[in-house]
Amino acid sequence: MGLCSLTHRRAGLFAPTLLTMRINAADRKVANSLLAALPGKNYRRLRSGLEPVELEFGDVLYEAGQKIRHVYFPGNSLVSLLTVVDHRMALEVGMVGREGMVGVPLALGAQVSPVRALVQGAGTAMRMESERFRREIRRSPQLQQGIHRYANALMAQVSQTAACNRFHVIGARLARWLLMTRDRVGSGEFRLTHEFLAHMLGVRRVGVTQAARTLQARKLIDYNRGSIRILDHRGLEAAACECYALVNGKGNGA
Repeated sequence: MGLCSLTHRRAGLFAPTLLTMRINAADRKVANSLLAALPGKNYRRLRSGLEPVELEFGDVLYEAGQKIRHVYFPGNSLVSLLTVVDHRMALEVGMVGREGMVGVPLALGAQVSPVRALVQGAGTAMRMESERFRREIRRSPQLQQGIHRYANALMAQVSQTAACNRFHVIGARLARWLLMTRDRVGSGEFRLTHEFLAHMLGVRRVGVTQAARTLQARKLIDYNRGSIRILDHRGLEAAACECYALVNGKGNGA
């Protein structure tokens, strides 16, 4: 089905259909940092074009090369940006949580996504149709400035992630990934399988399993039946590669 409906396609590994359900957002605190940073008047005008949605794990918001029909402002959800190779292999090059927006190319004048946008953390988001978003960003210097600052931070994240995937060992990369996920969902506990982590990090599952066991033996994390919990946040930060601190320092949000 097309992206204009509430049903999206999912990528092979991540299962059948996307069920995006509306949620009641009356009197809800603004959870997304980009939206929360807007002056009240600007946000109220923008709000009429925002639709609250619930994103489920494995939802594909759009594929690489596909037209962007909506932008998403995650609340407590988390979206992975994946580059696809040979139409079957995918590697995570970035992630978007409450600090940002999915669909940044629209703000830069493009209409097609260069990556697959895959929900890796279920939760809430605010959604806006692409045409409305283009109108709003033209008329709001504050929104434009916030999105452009975030786009710069996202580009820094993507380039640092590419270097990290090439040069750093799996254990340090896994620690970095868990910390970045924690920062974006606001929680140190999340449901993740080793198979999913292997796809995100672009390594074999056995490598992720060994790295997770090492972190668990050091009492940095606890892993049990697809659930990972960070036990020692400072310790995990020390175990992570320098990419975590670099990306964090380059603006982890608006």
